[in-house]
Amino acid sequence: MKIYNLQLGELRANCYIVETSPGRCIAIDIGGDSRLFLEYLKMKKLNLKKILLTHGHFDHISGCEEVRAATGAEIYIHEDDAPMLTSSGLSLHSMMSIMDFKPITDYTAVTGDCYINDGDCSFRVYHTPGHSPGSVCYICDDVIFSGDTLFCCSCGRVDLPGGNSGQMMQSLRRLSLLPGDYKVFPGHNESTTLNDERMNNPYMKAR
Repeated sequence: MKIYNLQLGELRANCYIVETSPGRCIAIDIGGDSRLFLEYLKMKKLNLKKILLTHGHFDHISGCEEVRAATGAEIYIHEDDAPMLTSSGLSLHSMMSIMDFKPITDYTAVTGDCYINDGDCSFRVYHTPGHSPGSVCYICDDVIFSGDTLFCCSCGRVDLPGGNSGQMMQSLRRLSLLPGDYKVFPGHNESTTLNDERMNNPYMKAR
């Protein structure tokens, strides 16, 4: 499983491109800069099949509609955040962005702890509310794509609409109790490991 990282959009959110089999890939969060994203796929000779969204905030979805239209990729989001895809207000776009809002109406809503398969990879949808009601992590092999739930030595904001500090602590506890170690690729900033966060992250240690 090859993983490529781009930082896209106004808030430079991490977009991960996962090669699920030769020439085939999925993307996790496309926060903007759709032309750059599509040129990167062309350079890597990758065919995008699915877009997995960790949550519905504008800085993680703003490039999705243009990419979907260009590639035909299927978009997946947790059902609790699905209303954000068509709402400038719920997605926080009207509060924080100066770009045009492009609603997403063609998507699949999923629930927690199901699986999304593509190529040789299977992604477990791990519901981790707190940053938003429908925030999820995607777990594949020894990798967690943690969105805005778990960061290196930090966690996602809970003071935005839909945020909940109690749910965030519960979600971090669920992650901490996963057996073994994982590489963690968050929605912003640098990657880390689950063991490092168990030892050093004050929010995870305070569970």
